[in-house]
Amino acid sequence: MPKAKGKDSEFDNPETENERAAVWLSGYPAYSARLGLRATPEQEAVLRRAAEVAHKSLTDFILDSACLAAEQTLLDQRLFLVSGSQCQALMALLERPAQPNEGLRDLFSRKAPWDAR
Repeated sequence: MPKAKGKDSEFDNPETENERAAVWLSGYPAYSARLGLRATPEQEAVLRRAAEVAHKSLTDFILDSACLAAEQTLLDQRLFLVSGSQCQALMALLERPAQPNEGLRDLFSRKAPWDAR
């Protein structure tokens, strides 16, 4: 099995049985980008303990957690919370009978660009 290189690699010196097992069972991930971060000793201890409890390598745990937080942040930018009255007003608009729309009629009468070939 190939050995990860670099002094910052968690695979150079796994500290727990779980990390050694994760390396052995999963091989080395095909990561293509390198991210660096600095943490206090307390933050590192919390992250390592959480990774161990989750049966993940430290890298996988940090990436999974960061990606979940990133996805939530992005969703927060697209999800808008409204009051009950605002929701009722929106639902009333959506439940109204459709009105003729010449723009939509024209749009749907044309072939899609990907079907034009």
